[in-house]
Amino acid sequence: MPLTTPTPADPWETLHTTALLGTDRRPLPPPAADDSPAHLAVDRTDPATALLELAALETVRRRAGALPAPVSEAVTALLAAPAPEDHRPELPAPAARRLTLLLGSRGAGSPGTLANLAELLPQWLATARARGLRPPAAVVPALLDAARGRTELRPDAVALAGPLGRWLAARNADWRFVLRTTAAGPGGPAGPAGDNHLWHEGLFAERVTHLTALRRTDPAAGLALLTSTWPTERAEDRLLFLDALQDGLSLADEPFLEAALGDRSKNVRATAAELLSTLPGSTLAHRMAERARAAVRLSDRGTHLLVTPPTECDAEMQRDGIPPKSPTGRGERAWWFGEVIAAAPLSLWQESTGLTPGRLLGLRVGDSIDETNSSWADDLREAWARAAVRQHDADWARALLGPAPAPAPGGRSGRTARAPRSTGAPAKLLSVLPPAERAAWTAAFIEVHGLGEAFQLLGACAAPWTPPLSTAVVAALARAAASGAYPWSHSGVLGMTERALAPGAAAAVEELAAGAAPAGAWAETFARLAGTLRFREAMLAELGA
Repeated sequence: MPLTTPTPADPWETLHTTALLGTDRRPLPPPAADDSPAHLAVDRTDPATALLELAALETVRRRAGALPAPVSEAVTALLAAPAPEDHRPELPAPAARRLTLLLGSRGAGSPGTLANLAELLPQWLATARARGLRPPAAVVPALLDAARGRTELRPDAVALAGPLGRWLAARNADWRFVLRTTAAGPGGPAGPAGDNHLWHEGLFAERVTHLTALRRTDPAAGLALLTSTWPTERAEDRLLFLDALQDGLSLADEPFLEAALGDRSKNVRATAAELLSTLPGSTLAHRMAERARAAVRLSDRGTHLLVTPPTECDAEMQRDGIPPKSPTGRGERAWWFGEVIAAAPLSLWQESTGLTPGRLLGLRVGDSIDETNSSWADDLREAWARAAVRQHDADWARALLGPAPAPAPGGRSGRTARAPRSTGAPAKLLSVLPPAERAAWTAAFIEVHGLGEAFQLLGACAAPWTPPLSTAVVAALARAAASGAYPWSHSGVLGMTERALAPGAAAAVEELAAGAAPAGAWAETFARLAGTLRFREAMLAELGA
């Protein structure tokens, strides 16, 4: 038998095996005569440390001997192609420096002087995008890195990066999300808005974004796209795709939604029914109107609204999106009643009674058998509030909210006034009103009731807040500081204030900082808020906003 020369062991595999088994079970390989001086110089007294040093040396050796992979003609052509021209005006130099500062921020600003700068980046991006500006080429990689880690930045960041961003994304796998992001800018789509490859190849979130963007520009095309794959979609995906139909919703969508009422998923059926109920001319809305007429009527004397809640949830009601069992544990009749009233067109009530929303809400509510039984009053008002939000009816929202709060007569301070009775979620009702009216109502509420219950109301107001609303918030903060409350008891409102308070309020906040106790919590809070407002003021001025 011929003799064979044993193949020498791969040093890297030997070290790898020793690392897996442990140096107590597999000793380090002894030095070889042909080892490099660096290998021979490794101190083997501590086997674990020696293993790491030998692995590091072996890594360098392996890399030194690596050869580049062959480059295909397609890759060569890709690397050689220049980035397309971007004809948008470039950012002013001060704004570009500000962007670099915001992109480099990883945490809070200097203590007592600025808020977390990273939280101001969305506002900067949205403003620059609206102005139709482009960032310097050298900043685009950092911009894409920021968007990679924060998905909420992607639409604005991709639009700002423009053609250079897409050119870079085709050459860096870390930025491939850019190629899957549809972002329309002032001059038109920044991405392939008319290209439906995302719908067929993208991740789920990207498909939802694509469908939403398409519905905003071409509702019919969006519906056709969804219809083309609807039977093959998963139930949980169908549910969120239906939500995207809210943009551009019209009676043209009714046949599709009527068919979805027979979907095998109860959540899909419920969502389809809710969308149909926002279309007053839909057949589902007419069916709900008939049920609502049977459930609520005006008394013969016109002094009461008499309630006769449904006694059963028949198959037709279930098909129209009303579950037979309440998911919240409410009584079945109260649940069915609320669902019917919330889905009925609000125009029904004025047509059937001749009364305005304000007059209707002022009537007493009684049982059809006993007019003195007012147990259905809250159910009726809550259902009307849901209907007002669902149907975006400003007149009903206004009536349900009531007039803007006012100080109690003769009261020394409005803060002693009683808060109005809740009729549904006030913040949701506010969202139905025009932005200026929203801000005015919230300002009046804060002047009377302070900031304790205002967080959701402020969230419903467009940013930046109007000067009157900003003034009301600053005055409420001053009252909170004077009352001895701690700043962190209003931390949610303060965080929102840094991003949404009108920058023009900076001088008033600086006065509060100067008047607060030195080195106190409120002095630091006001100084931080004032610094952030000045920062935002300069930031917006640099962008020409």
